Amino acid sequence: MSKFRSPLSVAKGHGSAKSGTHHFWMQRVTAVALVPLVLWFCLSLAMMPEATYATVVAWMKSPFNSVMLMLSIVASFYHLSMGLQVILEDYVSNIKIHMASIMIMKLSCFFFASLGVFSVIKIAVGG
Repeated sequence: MSKFRSPLSVAKGHGSAKSGTHHFWMQRVTAVALVPLVLWFCLSLAMMPEATYATVVAWMKSPFNSVMLMLSIVASFYHLSMGLQVILEDYVSNIKIHMASIMIMKLSCFFFASLGVFSVIKIAVGG
């Protein structure tokens, strides 16, 4: 038994997960990556003369725009999942509900990010 562990930590059996720093930095990296991606997205849509369905589809068929959209989707959902994980870890005290809610949230974020990337690919390829 280490003398540096708190009595509550010893009683609960939960020590340091040793992943807090990585989680912190990845959340900051995705936040910094989202700044130019969101600016690009807003400026791109603002520069369209008319936003009809055909215009937006033609815009999405550009390789650069497709890749940038997929990067935006992946970075957004990854950033979202990390932020929601912190909220769930802080405010859900029941360990079973805590673990189940984090798993459901992460699977949901993965599903919707995959759906978004698939949609962009389908439109870009011409389906």
